[in-house]
Amino acid sequence: MFFISNAYAQSPTEALGLGGNLTSFLPLVLMFVVMYFLMIRPQQKRAKEQRAMMDALAKGDEVVTAGGLLGRVVKVVDTYVTIEVASGTEVLVQKSSITTLLPKGTLKAL
Repeated sequence: MFFISNAYAQSPTEALGLGGNLTSFLPLVLMFVVMYFLMIRPQQKRAKEQRAMMDALAKGDEVVTAGGLLGRVVKVVDTYVTIEVASGTEVLVQKSSITTLLPKGTLKAL
C-alpha cells in the first residue's frame, strides 16, 4: 500500500517522445561540432597550406623531404622536383614528398 506511487497523465509531446528525442541527440550533435573544430578543420587547413607551398616551389628554394633529405631545388616539373643534396649530386623526388620549405641561407654546405 505504501509502495505504490501515484500515476499521472503524460502530456501529448511526452507520450510521443518528441521532447526526449531532441535532448538525447543534442550531446551527439555537440560532439560532432567539437570534433570538427578540433580535428577536421585544422587538418584541412594544414593540407591547404601544404598544397600552396608545393605550388609555390621554385628553383633555388631550400627544402626538406619526407625522407629527411635536405637540399636546394634545381628543377621543378609538374609533379616532380630535382633537388641538389650535395654539390654534383641531384635527386628526383615527387612534389608531394616535400614537407618543409626552409628559410633562404639555411643550407650553406651545398
